[in-house]
Amino acid sequence: MFFPYGEKETAYLKAKDPKLADVIDRVGHIERAVDTDLFSAVVHHIVGQQISTKAQRTIWRRMRETFDEITPASMGDADVHALQTLGMTFRKAAYIKDFAEKVNSGAFDIDAVARMPDREAIEALTVLKGIGVWTAEMILLFCLQRPDILSYGDLAIQRGMRMVYRHRRMDRAKFERYRKRLSPCGSVASLYFWAVAGGAIPELTDPAPKKK
Repeated sequence: MFFPYGEKETAYLKAKDPKLADVIDRVGHIERAVDTDLFSAVVHHIVGQQISTKAQRTIWRRMRETFDEITPASMGDADVHALQTLGMTFRKAAYIKDFAEKVNSGAFDIDAVARMPDREAIEALTVLKGIGVWTAEMILLFCLQRPDILSYGDLAIQRGMRMVYRHRRMDRAKFERYRKRLSPCGSVASLYFWAVAGGAIPELTDPAPKKK
């Protein structure tokens, strides 16, 4: 399953922003996979923090092979050291165990989070150990499929925006102007900024000053 969007969202963004309109026309439709199960999405993001996508994929495959399903029950029964042997740090394993125990005990109402407005959902998720604002925003985008997530904390999005708008720096004030312009379709805009940052349009370079 991919993040759902279509002509309505791209037409809105193109009408609001000529530079992004050119990017959308050149890149075309983007298929970005989503995880519709909130519990496993949180665990997946904890696993993937500060490691490469390849390493995250390897650990996740081992988890699925070991536990079949990533659920509050399976993670609640898992031993921290057993989780460690799959390739993650002790701290991440402890975060996952703590999360599962909170869900199993009812201390964390995962179903309620899915119904919350964006800001409240982010606040609820960041109470969990190992979940910061950026991670919570990615969970909202790639699991809950919220339509208006454009994260200032995402360095690739900042890079894509610098490349599209030709800014040497993307400070918070500039970012907020673009965020408001592109709302309420910030999530689709994010997909295109990520694509640009990843080299989808080769002649668009990053104008940020080179580090010496």
